[in-house]
Amino acid sequence: MRKSGILLPISSLPSRHGIGTLGEEAYKFADFLAGAGQSAWQMLPLGPTSYGDSPYSSFSANAGNPYYIDLDMLIADGLLEPDEVESVDWGEDPMYVDYGRIYEHRFDVLRLAAERGWERDAQEVAAFIDANRGWLPDYALFMALKRHFGMVSWIEWPDEDARMRVPEVLEKYRRELDGDIRLFTYAQFLFFRQWDALRSYVHSLGIEIIGDIPIYVALDSADVWSDPKSFLLDERNRPTVVAGVPPDYFSADGQLWGNPIYDWERMKTDGYGWWIRRIEGAKRLYDVIRIDHFRGFDSYWAVPYGEKTAMNGEWRTGPGISLVGVLRDWFHDTRFIAEDLGYLTPSVMQLVADSGFPGMKVLEFAFDSREPSNYLPHTYTPNCVCYVGTHDNETAMQWYKKISRDDARFARRYLGLNSREGVNWGLIRGGMSSVAELFVAQMSDFLGLGAEARINEPGTPTGNWRWRLQPGQLTGELCAKIYEYTRMYGRLNPLSPAPAVPVKGKALRSEAEK
Repeated sequence: MRKSGILLPISSLPSRHGIGTLGEEAYKFADFLAGAGQSAWQMLPLGPTSYGDSPYSSFSANAGNPYYIDLDMLIADGLLEPDEVESVDWGEDPMYVDYGRIYEHRFDVLRLAAERGWERDAQEVAAFIDANRGWLPDYALFMALKRHFGMVSWIEWPDEDARMRVPEVLEKYRRELDGDIRLFTYAQFLFFRQWDALRSYVHSLGIEIIGDIPIYVALDSADVWSDPKSFLLDERNRPTVVAGVPPDYFSADGQLWGNPIYDWERMKTDGYGWWIRRIEGAKRLYDVIRIDHFRGFDSYWAVPYGEKTAMNGEWRTGPGISLVGVLRDWFHDTRFIAEDLGYLTPSVMQLVADSGFPGMKVLEFAFDSREPSNYLPHTYTPNCVCYVGTHDNETAMQWYKKISRDDARFARRYLGLNSREGVNWGLIRGGMSSVAELFVAQMSDFLGLGAEARINEPGTPTGNWRWRLQPGQLTGELCAKIYEYTRMYGRLNPLSPAPAVPVKGKALRSEAEK
Protein backbone atom coordinates (compact mmCIF):
# COMPACT_ATOMS: atom_id res chain seq x y z
CA MET A 1 0.00 0.00 0.00
CA ARG A 2 1.33 3.41 -1.01
CA LYS A 3 1.67 5.81 1.91
CA SER A 4 3.16 9.16 2.82
CA GLY A 5 4.17 10.85 6.04
CA ILE A 6 5.75 13.90 7.59
CA LEU A 7 8.95 14.11 9.63
CA LEU A 8 8.68 16.35 12.68
CA PRO A 9 10.50 15.80 15.99
CA ILE A 10 8.52 16.11 19.21
CA SER A 11 10.96 18.86 20.24
CA SER A 12 9.87 20.92 17.21
CA LEU A 13 6.24 21.22 18.27
CA PRO A 14 5.05 24.61 19.58
CA SER A 15 4.96 25.01 23.34
CA ARG A 16 4.83 27.76 25.94
CA HIS A 17 7.40 25.89 27.99
CA GLY A 18 10.48 25.96 25.82
CA ILE A 19 10.30 22.68 23.92
CA GLY A 20 7.71 20.53 22.18
CA THR A 21 5.92 18.02 24.39
CA LEU A 22 3.44 15.15 24.36
CA GLY A 23 0.60 17.52 25.13
CA GLU A 24 -2.07 19.41 23.21
CA GLU A 25 0.12 20.50 20.28
CA ALA A 26 1.11 16.88 19.61
CA TYR A 27 -2.56 15.95 19.36
CA LYS A 28 -3.18 18.94 17.07
CA PHE A 29 -0.35 17.82 14.82
CA ALA A 30 -1.80 14.31 14.69
CA ASP A 31 -5.09 15.86 13.60
CA PHE A 32 -3.23 17.86 10.96
CA LEU A 33 -1.59 14.69 9.65
CA ALA A 34 -4.95 12.95 9.40
CA GLY A 35 -6.55 15.92 7.69
CA ALA A 36 -3.68 16.04 5.20
CA GLY A 37 -4.18 12.38 4.30
CA GLN A 38 -0.93 11.22 5.88
CA SER A 39 -0.31 7.71 7.18
CA ALA A 40 2.93 8.20 9.09
CA TRP A 41 4.50 10.54 11.63
CA GLN A 42 8.27 10.14 11.61
CA MET A 43 10.13 11.28 14.70
CA LEU A 44 13.70 11.37 15.92
CA PRO A 45 14.82 9.21 18.89
CA LEU A 46 12.80 9.93 22.03
CA GLY A 47 15.49 9.21 24.64
CA PRO A 48 16.85 11.66 27.22
CA THR A 49 19.38 13.90 25.51
CA SER A 50 22.87 14.34 26.89
CA TYR A 51 25.66 16.80 26.04
CA GLY A 52 25.19 18.49 22.67
CA ASP A 53 21.41 18.03 22.89
CA SER A 54 21.39 15.39 20.17
CA PRO A 55 18.61 12.80 20.32
CA TYR A 56 21.18 10.40 18.84
CA SER A 57 23.29 10.65 22.00
CA SER A 58 21.14 9.57 24.92
CA PHE A 59 21.63 8.58 28.54
CA SER A 60 19.47 5.53 27.85
CA ALA A 61 18.33 3.49 24.86
CA ASN A 62 15.08 2.65 26.69
CA ALA A 63 14.07 5.76 28.62
CA GLY A 64 11.93 8.61 27.35
CA ASN A 65 13.04 12.23 27.37
CA PRO A 66 11.67 13.97 30.49
CA TYR A 67 11.75 17.27 28.59
CA TYR A 68 8.81 15.99 26.52
CA ILE A 69 6.52 15.53 29.54
CA ASP A 70 3.76 18.06 29.10
CA LEU A 71 3.53 20.40 32.07
CA ASP A 72 0.00 21.58 31.34
CA MET A 73 -1.15 17.97 31.65
CA LEU A 74 0.58 17.76 35.03
CA ILE A 75 -1.26 20.90 36.14
CA ALA A 76 -4.56 19.36 35.03
CA ASP A 77 -3.64 16.21 36.94
CA GLY A 78 -3.06 18.16 40.16
CA LEU A 79 0.68 17.48 40.22
CA LEU A 80 1.75 21.06 39.59
CA GLU A 81 0.39 24.52 40.28
CA PRO A 82 0.16 26.96 37.34
CA ASP A 83 2.49 29.51 38.91
CA GLU A 84 5.16 26.84 39.47
CA VAL A 85 5.33 26.45 35.70
CA GLU A 86 4.58 29.94 34.45
CA SER A 87 7.06 31.67 36.75
CA VAL A 88 9.98 29.89 35.03
CA ASP A 89 11.86 31.44 32.12
CA TRP A 90 11.81 28.71 29.48
CA GLY A 91 13.56 30.75 26.81
CA GLU A 92 13.03 33.97 24.91
CA ASP A 93 12.76 32.81 21.27
CA PRO A 94 9.71 30.65 20.46
CA MET A 95 11.36 29.48 17.22
CA TYR A 96 14.27 27.76 18.94
CA VAL A 97 14.72 25.48 21.94
CA ASP A 98 16.98 26.91 24.65
CA TYR A 99 18.37 23.65 26.01
CA GLY A 100 20.41 25.42 28.66
CA ARG A 101 17.35 26.87 30.33
CA ILE A 102 15.38 23.65 29.94
CA TYR A 103 18.18 21.72 31.66
CA GLU A 104 18.42 24.34 34.41
CA HIS A 105 14.73 24.31 35.35
CA ARG A 106 12.89 21.24 34.07
CA PHE A 107 13.87 18.76 36.75
CA ASP A 108 13.11 21.23 39.55
CA VAL A 109 9.55 21.36 38.29
CA LEU A 110 9.34 17.61 37.73
CA ARG A 111 10.62 17.02 41.25
CA LEU A 112 7.58 18.85 42.62
CA ALA A 113 5.35 16.55 40.57
CA ALA A 114 7.24 13.47 41.78
CA GLU A 115 6.94 14.49 45.42
CA ARG A 116 3.17 14.86 45.07
CA GLY A 117 2.55 11.85 42.87
CA TRP A 118 4.84 9.14 44.23
CA GLU A 119 2.50 8.05 46.99
CA ARG A 120 -0.70 8.98 45.19
CA ASP A 121 0.20 6.80 42.20
CA ALA A 122 2.03 4.14 44.21
CA GLN A 123 0.21 1.15 42.71
CA GLU A 124 0.58 2.31 39.13
CA VAL A 125 4.22 3.24 39.67
CA ALA A 126 4.97 -0.16 41.20
CA ALA A 127 3.41 -1.90 38.20
CA PHE A 128 5.39 0.35 35.86
CA ILE A 129 8.66 -0.46 37.65
CA ASP A 130 7.91 -4.17 37.48
CA ALA A 131 7.09 -4.01 33.77
CA ASN A 132 10.36 -2.19 33.06
CA ARG A 133 12.64 -3.89 35.58
CA GLY A 134 15.10 -4.85 32.84
CA TRP A 135 16.32 -1.25 32.47
CA LEU A 136 14.50 1.23 34.73
CA PRO A 137 16.24 0.62 38.11
CA ASP A 138 19.68 0.88 36.50
CA TYR A 139 18.71 4.00 34.59
CA ALA A 140 17.28 5.77 37.65
CA LEU A 141 20.33 4.90 39.76
CA PHE A 142 22.66 5.95 36.93
CA MET A 143 21.02 9.36 36.63
CA ALA A 144 21.00 9.82 40.41
CA LEU A 145 24.71 9.01 40.52
CA LYS A 146 25.40 11.43 37.69
CA ARG A 147 23.73 14.23 39.63
CA HIS A 148 25.63 13.19 42.74
CA PHE A 149 28.94 13.41 40.86
CA GLY A 150 28.24 16.71 39.14
CA MET A 151 26.91 15.25 35.86
CA VAL A 152 30.35 14.18 34.63
CA SER A 153 30.60 11.08 32.46
CA TRP A 154 30.45 7.85 34.45
CA ILE A 155 33.95 6.90 33.33
CA GLU A 156 35.14 9.98 35.27
CA TRP A 157 33.25 9.31 38.51
CA PRO A 158 35.57 9.74 41.48
CA ASP A 159 34.16 6.64 43.21
CA GLU A 160 35.79 3.76 41.38
CA ASP A 161 33.53 1.24 43.11
CA ALA A 162 30.45 3.00 41.72
CA ARG A 163 32.03 3.03 38.28
CA MET A 164 32.77 -0.67 38.52
CA ARG A 165 29.34 -1.48 39.98
CA VAL A 166 30.46 -3.06 43.25
CA PRO A 167 27.14 -4.43 44.61
CA GLU A 168 27.41 -3.24 48.20
CA VAL A 169 28.45 0.24 47.05
CA LEU A 170 25.51 0.47 44.68
CA GLU A 171 23.19 -0.58 47.48
CA LYS A 172 24.61 2.19 49.67
CA TYR A 173 23.93 4.78 46.97
CA ARG A 174 20.40 3.44 46.46
CA ARG A 175 19.69 4.36 50.06
CA GLU A 176 21.51 7.70 50.01
CA LEU A 177 20.10 8.88 46.68
CA ASP A 178 16.55 7.62 47.14
CA GLY A 179 15.04 11.05 46.40
CA ASP A 180 16.73 11.41 43.03
CA ILE A 181 16.02 7.78 42.17
CA ARG A 182 12.33 8.43 42.80
CA LEU A 183 12.51 11.57 40.63
CA PHE A 184 13.95 9.77 37.62
CA THR A 185 11.69 6.78 38.08
CA TYR A 186 8.55 8.88 38.36
CA ALA A 187 9.56 11.02 35.39
CA GLN A 188 9.67 7.86 33.26
CA PHE A 189 6.27 6.86 34.62
CA LEU A 190 4.89 10.23 33.53
CA PHE A 191 6.58 10.13 30.14
CA PHE A 192 5.22 6.71 29.22
CA ARG A 193 1.76 7.48 30.55
CA GLN A 194 1.59 10.52 28.29
CA TRP A 195 3.27 8.71 25.40
CA ASP A 196 0.89 5.74 25.53
CA ALA A 197 -2.11 8.07 25.42
CA LEU A 198 -0.72 10.04 22.48
CA ARG A 199 0.26 6.91 20.58
CA SER A 200 -3.22 5.44 21.04
CA TYR A 201 -4.74 8.64 19.68
CA VAL A 202 -2.39 8.65 16.69
CA HIS A 203 -3.31 5.04 15.95
CA SER A 204 -7.02 5.88 16.11
CA LEU A 205 -6.43 8.18 13.13
CA GLY A 206 -4.85 5.41 11.08
CA ILE A 207 -1.37 6.89 11.50
CA GLU A 208 1.80 4.94 12.26
CA ILE A 209 4.80 6.26 14.16
CA ILE A 210 8.21 5.86 12.55
CA GLY A 211 11.06 6.14 15.02
CA ASP A 212 14.81 6.06 14.87
CA ILE A 213 17.24 3.94 16.77
CA PRO A 214 20.92 4.85 16.43
CA ILE A 215 23.05 1.78 15.75
CA TYR A 216 25.33 2.82 18.63
CA VAL A 217 24.55 3.92 22.17
CA ALA A 218 26.33 6.77 23.95
CA LEU A 219 29.42 6.03 26.04
CA ASP A 220 27.94 8.07 28.87
CA SER A 221 24.79 6.01 29.19
CA ALA A 222 23.12 3.65 31.60
CA ASP A 223 23.33 1.05 28.81
CA VAL A 224 27.13 0.89 28.87
CA TRP A 225 27.55 1.44 32.61
CA SER A 226 25.07 -1.31 33.52
CA ASP A 227 26.28 -3.88 30.96
CA PRO A 228 29.98 -3.23 30.26
CA LYS A 229 30.63 -6.79 29.06
CA SER A 230 28.59 -6.14 25.91
CA PHE A 231 31.10 -3.52 24.75
CA LEU A 232 34.81 -3.42 23.93
CA LEU A 233 36.04 -2.03 27.25
CA ASP A 234 39.24 -2.67 29.20
CA GLU A 235 39.57 -4.08 32.71
CA ARG A 236 38.68 -0.64 34.17
CA ASN A 237 35.58 -0.34 31.96
CA ARG A 238 37.11 2.24 29.65
CA PRO A 239 36.72 1.90 25.89
CA THR A 240 39.50 0.35 23.87
CA VAL A 241 38.05 1.61 20.57
CA VAL A 242 35.26 3.99 19.64
CA ALA A 243 33.07 4.52 16.59
CA GLY A 244 33.36 7.00 13.76
CA VAL A 245 33.74 7.24 10.01
CA PRO A 246 36.99 7.67 8.09
CA PRO A 247 38.19 10.79 6.27
CA ASP A 248 36.36 11.54 3.06
CA TYR A 249 35.62 14.34 0.61
CA PHE A 250 33.56 16.17 3.23
CA SER A 251 35.86 15.75 6.23
CA ALA A 252 39.66 15.50 6.05
CA ASP A 253 39.82 14.16 9.61
CA GLY A 254 36.77 11.90 9.38
CA GLN A 255 34.09 11.99 12.05
CA LEU A 256 34.94 10.84 15.57
CA TRP A 257 31.61 9.90 17.14
CA GLY A 258 33.09 8.46 20.32
CA ASN A 259 30.49 5.72 20.88
CA PRO A 260 31.75 2.47 22.38
CA ILE A 261 31.76 -0.46 20.01
CA TYR A 262 29.89 -3.67 20.71
CA ASP A 263 31.63 -6.90 21.55
CA TRP A 264 29.95 -8.63 18.66
CA GLU A 265 31.50 -12.02 19.37
CA ARG A 266 30.19 -12.04 22.93
CA MET A 267 26.77 -10.83 21.82
CA LYS A 268 26.56 -13.66 19.34
CA THR A 269 27.00 -16.29 22.07
CA ASP A 270 23.51 -15.70 23.48
CA GLY A 271 21.80 -15.14 20.15
CA TYR A 272 22.11 -11.34 20.30
CA GLY A 273 19.89 -11.07 23.35
CA TRP A 274 21.02 -7.47 23.94
CA TRP A 275 19.71 -6.46 20.53
CA ILE A 276 16.48 -8.37 20.94
CA ARG A 277 15.84 -6.49 24.17
CA ARG A 278 16.70 -3.21 22.49
CA ILE A 279 14.26 -3.75 19.64
CA GLU A 280 11.59 -4.80 22.13
CA GLY A 281 12.16 -1.44 23.85
CA ALA A 282 11.88 0.38 20.54
CA LYS A 283 8.60 -1.40 19.78
CA ARG A 284 7.30 0.09 23.03
CA LEU A 285 7.58 3.43 21.25
CA TYR A 286 7.36 2.95 17.50
CA ASP A 287 5.42 1.08 14.84
CA VAL A 288 8.19 1.24 12.24
CA ILE A 289 11.85 1.27 13.28
CA ARG A 290 14.49 3.06 11.21
CA ILE A 291 17.97 1.76 12.02
CA ASP A 292 20.44 4.63 11.73
CA HIS A 293 23.84 3.80 10.15
CA PHE A 294 22.70 0.35 9.06
CA ARG A 295 25.95 -0.15 7.17
CA GLY A 296 27.71 -0.53 10.55
CA PHE A 297 26.22 -4.03 10.76
CA ASP A 298 28.33 -4.98 7.75
CA SER A 299 31.58 -3.17 8.61
CA TYR A 300 32.47 -0.37 10.97
CA TRP A 301 35.28 2.12 11.54
CA ALA A 302 37.04 1.53 14.87
CA VAL A 303 39.26 4.27 16.28
CA PRO A 304 41.60 3.74 19.26
CA TYR A 305 40.17 5.44 22.34
CA GLY A 306 41.88 8.71 23.07
CA GLU A 307 42.50 9.73 19.45
CA LYS A 308 41.56 13.31 18.66
CA THR A 309 40.35 12.57 15.13
CA ALA A 310 39.00 9.56 13.25
CA MET A 311 41.99 9.36 10.92
CA ASN A 312 43.81 6.48 12.63
CA GLY A 313 41.01 3.96 12.60
CA GLU A 314 40.49 0.69 10.79
CA TRP A 315 37.64 -1.13 9.12
CA ARG A 316 36.37 -4.16 11.00
CA THR A 317 33.81 -6.74 10.01
CA GLY A 318 30.40 -6.42 11.67
CA PRO A 319 27.92 -9.16 12.55
CA GLY A 320 26.21 -8.96 9.17
CA ILE A 321 23.34 -11.28 8.41
CA SER A 322 23.91 -13.31 11.60
CA LEU A 323 22.42 -10.37 13.55
CA VAL A 324 20.18 -8.90 10.87
CA GLY A 325 18.66 -12.33 10.25
CA VAL A 326 17.89 -12.70 13.96
CA LEU A 327 16.15 -9.32 14.03
CA ARG A 328 14.24 -10.06 10.83
CA ASP A 329 13.06 -13.46 12.02
CA TRP A 330 12.50 -12.65 15.69
CA PHE A 331 10.52 -9.53 14.84
CA HIS A 332 8.81 -10.85 11.73
CA ASP A 333 5.76 -8.66 12.43
CA THR A 334 7.84 -5.48 12.82
CA ARG A 335 8.77 -3.26 9.90
CA PHE A 336 12.25 -1.80 9.68
CA ILE A 337 13.87 0.84 7.51
CA ALA A 338 17.57 0.51 6.77
CA GLU A 339 19.41 3.84 6.71
CA ASP A 340 21.73 2.93 3.84
CA LEU A 341 23.00 6.37 2.84
CA GLY A 342 26.58 7.35 2.12
CA TYR A 343 29.30 5.26 0.52
CA LEU A 344 28.03 1.72 0.15
CA THR A 345 30.22 -1.25 -0.63
CA PRO A 346 28.84 -4.26 -2.52
CA SER A 347 28.69 -6.19 0.78
CA VAL A 348 26.61 -3.45 2.42
CA MET A 349 24.20 -3.42 -0.51
CA GLN A 350 23.96 -7.20 -0.34
CA LEU A 351 23.19 -7.07 3.38
CA VAL A 352 20.37 -4.57 2.78
CA ALA A 353 19.01 -6.81 0.03
CA ASP A 354 19.27 -9.95 2.18
CA SER A 355 17.50 -8.22 5.08
CA GLY A 356 14.47 -7.39 2.96
CA PHE A 357 14.27 -4.03 4.74
CA PRO A 358 13.47 -1.02 2.57
CA GLY A 359 16.40 1.33 2.07
CA MET A 360 16.31 5.11 1.71
CA LYS A 361 16.29 7.38 -1.33
CA VAL A 362 16.94 11.09 -0.80
CA LEU A 363 15.95 13.49 -3.57
CA GLU A 364 18.49 16.08 -2.50
CA PHE A 365 21.18 13.55 -3.43
CA ALA A 366 19.74 12.87 -6.88
CA PHE A 367 20.63 15.86 -9.01
CA ASP A 368 24.36 15.72 -9.54
CA SER A 369 24.63 16.74 -13.18
CA ARG A 370 28.14 15.29 -13.43
CA GLU A 371 27.34 11.61 -12.91
CA PRO A 372 24.44 9.13 -12.83
CA SER A 373 22.58 8.75 -9.53
CA ASN A 374 20.54 5.91 -8.07
CA TYR A 375 18.58 8.51 -6.10
CA LEU A 376 16.68 9.63 -9.22
CA PRO A 377 13.06 8.47 -8.93
CA HIS A 378 13.08 6.49 -12.20
CA THR A 379 15.65 4.13 -10.63
CA TYR A 380 13.52 3.24 -7.59
CA THR A 381 11.92 -0.05 -6.73
CA PRO A 382 8.77 -0.12 -4.56
CA ASN A 383 10.64 -1.48 -1.51
CA CYS A 384 12.20 1.82 -0.48
CA VAL A 385 11.38 5.03 1.36
CA CYS A 386 11.73 8.27 -0.58
CA TYR A 387 12.67 11.43 1.33
CA VAL A 388 13.05 14.97 0.05
CA GLY A 389 15.71 15.29 2.74
CA THR A 390 16.37 13.85 6.19
CA HIS A 391 16.94 15.61 9.51
CA ASP A 392 20.65 15.75 8.60
CA ASN A 393 20.05 17.55 5.32
CA GLU A 394 19.33 21.11 4.34
CA THR A 395 15.72 22.08 3.88
CA ALA A 396 14.56 21.82 0.28
CA MET A 397 14.67 25.58 -0.25
CA GLN A 398 18.08 25.90 1.39
CA TRP A 399 19.38 23.05 -0.76
CA TYR A 400 18.10 24.57 -4.01
CA LYS A 401 19.72 27.92 -3.28
CA LYS A 402 23.12 26.29 -2.69
CA ILE A 403 23.41 23.78 -5.54
CA SER A 404 25.29 24.62 -8.73
CA ARG A 405 23.61 26.19 -11.73
CA ASP A 406 24.00 22.96 -13.71
CA ASP A 407 22.49 20.85 -10.92
CA ALA A 408 19.58 23.27 -10.57
CA ARG A 409 18.96 23.14 -14.32
CA PHE A 410 18.99 19.33 -14.18
CA ALA A 411 16.50 19.30 -11.30
CA ARG A 412 14.21 21.75 -13.11
CA ARG A 413 14.22 19.66 -16.30
CA TYR A 414 13.78 16.33 -14.50
CA LEU A 415 10.99 17.36 -12.12
CA GLY A 416 9.50 20.31 -13.94
CA LEU A 417 10.39 22.63 -11.07
CA ASN A 418 8.95 26.11 -11.43
CA SER A 419 8.37 29.20 -9.34
CA ARG A 420 4.59 29.08 -9.75
CA GLU A 421 4.27 25.73 -8.00
CA GLY A 422 7.31 26.33 -5.76
CA VAL A 423 10.55 24.37 -5.78
CA ASN A 424 9.68 22.64 -2.51
CA TRP A 425 6.34 21.46 -3.89
CA GLY A 426 7.98 20.25 -7.08
CA LEU A 427 10.33 18.08 -5.05
CA ILE A 428 7.41 16.79 -2.98
CA ARG A 429 5.51 16.00 -6.18
CA GLY A 430 8.54 14.16 -7.56
CA GLY A 431 8.81 11.99 -4.47
CA MET A 432 5.10 11.35 -4.11
CA SER A 433 4.80 10.30 -7.76
CA SER A 434 7.61 7.72 -7.45
CA VAL A 435 7.03 3.99 -7.00
CA ALA A 436 8.42 4.12 -3.46
CA GLU A 437 5.87 2.55 -1.13
CA LEU A 438 6.48 5.29 1.45
CA PHE A 439 7.24 8.97 0.88
CA VAL A 440 8.33 11.28 3.71
CA ALA A 441 9.11 14.99 3.75
CA GLN A 442 10.12 17.24 6.59
CA MET A 443 7.44 19.60 7.88
CA SER A 444 9.79 22.47 7.07
CA ASP A 445 9.72 21.47 3.40
CA PHE A 446 5.94 21.51 3.23
CA LEU A 447 6.19 25.00 4.72
CA GLY A 448 8.85 26.09 2.21
CA LEU A 449 11.27 27.22 4.93
CA GLY A 450 14.96 27.88 4.50
CA ALA A 451 18.14 27.56 6.55
CA GLU A 452 16.42 28.86 9.68
CA ALA A 453 14.50 25.56 9.91
CA ARG A 454 17.35 23.10 9.43
CA ILE A 455 17.27 20.50 12.19
CA ASN A 456 20.87 19.30 12.20
CA GLU A 457 24.10 20.03 10.38
CA PRO A 458 26.42 17.03 10.90
CA GLY A 459 29.88 17.87 12.16
CA THR A 460 28.81 21.07 13.91
CA PRO A 461 28.83 20.91 17.71
CA THR A 462 26.26 23.61 18.49
CA GLY A 463 23.08 25.16 17.17
CA ASN A 464 21.34 21.93 16.18
CA TRP A 465 18.07 20.21 17.17
CA ARG A 466 16.53 23.59 18.03
CA TRP A 467 14.02 24.58 15.34
CA ARG A 468 10.35 24.72 16.32
CA LEU A 469 7.05 25.24 14.57
CA GLN A 470 5.26 28.47 15.28
CA PRO A 471 1.60 28.64 16.29
CA GLY A 472 -0.55 29.27 13.24
CA GLN A 473 1.83 27.78 10.65
CA LEU A 474 -0.27 24.64 10.18
CA THR A 475 -3.15 26.25 8.35
CA GLY A 476 -6.25 24.65 6.87
CA GLU A 477 -5.11 25.73 3.42
CA LEU A 478 -1.77 23.95 3.85
CA CYS A 479 -3.51 20.84 5.15
CA ALA A 480 -5.78 20.79 2.11
CA LYS A 481 -2.90 21.28 -0.29
CA ILE A 482 -0.94 18.36 1.18
CA TYR A 483 -4.12 16.27 0.99
CA GLU A 484 -4.53 17.01 -2.71
CA TYR A 485 -0.96 16.05 -3.57
CA THR A 486 -1.34 12.89 -1.49
CA ARG A 487 -4.66 12.00 -3.15
CA MET A 488 -3.32 12.68 -6.63
CA TYR A 489 -0.53 10.15 -6.20
CA GLY A 490 -2.56 7.44 -4.50
CA ARG A 491 -1.12 7.74 -0.99
CA LEU A 492 -4.15 8.75 1.07
CA ASN A 493 -4.71 7.41 4.55
CA PRO A 494 -8.06 5.60 4.18
CA LEU A 495 -9.22 6.97 7.54
CA SER A 496 -8.49 10.59 6.66
CA PRO A 497 -11.47 12.90 6.27
CA ALA A 498 -11.79 15.12 3.23
CA PRO A 499 -10.13 18.51 3.83
CA ALA A 500 -12.31 21.40 4.92
CA VAL A 501 -10.41 23.97 2.84
CA PRO A 502 -10.45 23.49 -0.97
CA VAL A 503 -7.27 23.92 -2.95
CA LYS A 504 -7.36 25.67 -6.29
CA GLY A 505 -6.30 23.39 -9.09
CA LYS A 506 -3.80 25.85 -10.48
CA ALA A 507 -1.68 25.42 -7.34
CA LEU A 508 -1.03 21.82 -8.28
CA ARG A 509 -0.14 22.26 -11.93
CA SER A 510 3.44 22.26 -13.08
CA GLU A 511 4.74 24.30 -15.96
CA ALA A 512 4.61 21.19 -18.12
CA GLU A 513 0.84 20.92 -17.59
CA LYS A 514 0.13 24.49 -18.67
